[in-house]
Amino acid sequence: MNYVIWIVLLATLAYLVFNTVRRYKQLKNYNPADESNKIHTLTDDTFDKGIAKGLVLVDFWASWCAPCRMMAPILSELADEVDGKAVVAKLDVDANKKKAAQFGIRSIPTLILFKDGRQVKQFTGVKSKQSLLKAIQEHL
Repeated sequence: MNYVIWIVLLATLAYLVFNTVRRYKQLKNYNPADESNKIHTLTDDTFDKGIAKGLVLVDFWASWCAPCRMMAPILSELADEVDGKAVVAKLDVDANKKKAAQFGIRSIPTLILFKDGRQVKQFTGVKSKQSLLKAIQEHL
């Protein structure tokens, strides 16, 4: 019985180490130029028009934020996958303080899902592509 416990513990440890190394490589190799061209960039001036129609997932982020950089490849994949059904957009909170304050953004990354201009769901922190995709599909 002790062997089974040790095997489970070692397998769990191996899984955690593997995922940590994978995330570190993603973060280290992050390049904004590699992001999907389907991700829209919003500003304080373009925000209201950008979320007015359809389903829009907005990522409130900053360039210095490590978890935000971890979300970038996830959002790129998501933008490619939901193209035509929903829009994935980003708003830099450092350059666009007005909209960040309006939505009470205190932690980044914060992702807000809008449907026809109304907020329907909010996420804080790094989220999986599957959880974001599930939320988008619920509101289609």
